[in-house]
Amino acid sequence: MLFVIELELGMRYTGARIKMDKQSARSKKERLVQELRGIDSLLVAFSGGVDSSLLLAVAHETLGKRTVAATATSEIYPVKEKDEAVKFSRDRGIEHIVFRSHETSLPAFVSNGPDRCYHCKKSLFQKVIEIAADRGIKHVAHGANMDDLKDYRPGLRAAAEMGIMAPLLDAGLRKQDIRFLSKEIGLYTWDKPAMACLATRIPYGNPITAEKLRMIEEAEVFLFERGFRQCRVRHHGSVARIEVKSQELKMITRDDLTKAIVHKFRDIGFFHIALDLEGYVSGSMNRALEID
Repeated sequence: MLFVIELELGMRYTGARIKMDKQSARSKKERLVQELRGIDSLLVAFSGGVDSSLLLAVAHETLGKRTVAATATSEIYPVKEKDEAVKFSRDRGIEHIVFRSHETSLPAFVSNGPDRCYHCKKSLFQKVIEIAADRGIKHVAHGANMDDLKDYRPGLRAAAEMGIMAPLLDAGLRKQDIRFLSKEIGLYTWDKPAMACLATRIPYGNPITAEKLRMIEEAEVFLFERGFRQCRVRHHGSVARIEVKSQELKMITRDDLTKAIVHKFRDIGFFHIALDLEGYVSGSMNRALEID
């Protein structure tokens, strides 16, 4: 018999109730644990997000010291994400390697074509595989889940080509399962907003530069510091297009806050500041693509 209950994930994340099948989520977690038990050692490509945090925590509970985390740092990753990844690993006593990646040295990445993420992930996973080999670790995994299959994610192809495991995906876990299980086992990342690399804020075809990435990160940090939990600043040349959750649209249009944002964003280097009335939409930049 299937038991479906109402789970309050919390106002800070969704502001609403969603249907959640607890029994199914727990069964998927058990499949995840069984898969992890079948390997002798694992290096987790750890971004610090909700998905890779659950994978890392469960892997560490299952394999103990045979689990290691590796986090990339470069201009495309928000500094606060790296800091949170370091804290998570330290708090749980997990060996954690932070290494420098060099995406902006890749012409195929900097040119920002539709396959940008493929080239980025291929370079990243190559480095992670080398780190694992240096430590005698036989397996490498990342935090892809079932919901990632719904969007255009060329990085998944790179991962598959390079033999990177996707245990959450193999176990059939979706984002809502991951958030529920994370909360159930006491991970403070359970309601962490979705995050992607800063390059995703730049429209395809517009070259990626260190200056654009700096502008985006500084603008988003400013919004985060003012209470916006899920936001994006899309870089359209001289125009900053702000996306916030629909329930936060009224908040951002307060006269005092609007003036502060305009003043700050112009200091950062944007001439015009626009608010997207649709609100935050994950993968909105992919609308420009024609995918067969």
